[in-house]
Amino acid sequence: MAGILALASILLCIQPGWTQNSMPENFVDLKKAIPSVALDIRYYGDHNFLGTRVDGYQAPKCLITAPAAEALAKVQAELQEFSLSLKIYDCYRPQRAVDHFVRWAKDIKDTKTKAEFYPAVDKRNLFRDGYIAEKSGHSRGSTIDLTIVPVPAPAEERYIPGQPLHACYLPSGKRFNDNSIDMGTGFDCFHELSHPGNLKMGLQQRINRLLLKTLMDKHGFKNYDQEWWHFTLRNEPYPDTYFDFPVK
Repeated sequence: MAGILALASILLCIQPGWTQNSMPENFVDLKKAIPSVALDIRYYGDHNFLGTRVDGYQAPKCLITAPAAEALAKVQAELQEFSLSLKIYDCYRPQRAVDHFVRWAKDIKDTKTKAEFYPAVDKRNLFRDGYIAEKSGHSRGSTIDLTIVPVPAPAEERYIPGQPLHACYLPSGKRFNDNSIDMGTGFDCFHELSHPGNLKMGLQQRINRLLLKTLMDKHGFKNYDQEWWHFTLRNEPYPDTYFDFPVK
């Protein structure tokens, strides 16, 4: 009987899409691996589309698989030659955080962040339009949301809960004052202008996006076609595993 149970356990673990609650040894703290990167872990704070800290974020850290960190170090090294740096918004995301996203999306009455993050989208359509899903590549540990900032980085606007919100797709200077180079929209902007290949962007914004995409592609990452900030390591070590240990 013990042998049968052990075999069943092994078979369960190799099923695609299974969830693991402990952190593997080859996950690293990106700030320790690359001390020069900037962090702005949005789901640890209030400035995100939920308007509150997200379940599973117990510290403002970027946890990520070692292969992804090694590739990002190469991107960072190239940027530093031009007095630029990566800035990280999100890395590994626990499944419990994704579940929090799903609960929020189903609460149609909660629209307190709509004016900034999804002003042109009916919240009832977030699943249909692909903005929210019950699984995320972030939970596999090799997906990252990021941008580029100058070095030294300019001062960044401090978000104060309850302050007036401005649509994330407005021109730089009219939307939230992130210290990123101008990518055309803010982070987590649920809008077609966030699509990397959107030709409605100005020339400089398209150049900035191309710089990020080119360097990330060169070092093994694939860009998600609806979010200029979202990249996944092509040869990710856990393509079928969704983790749920907290970020701490």
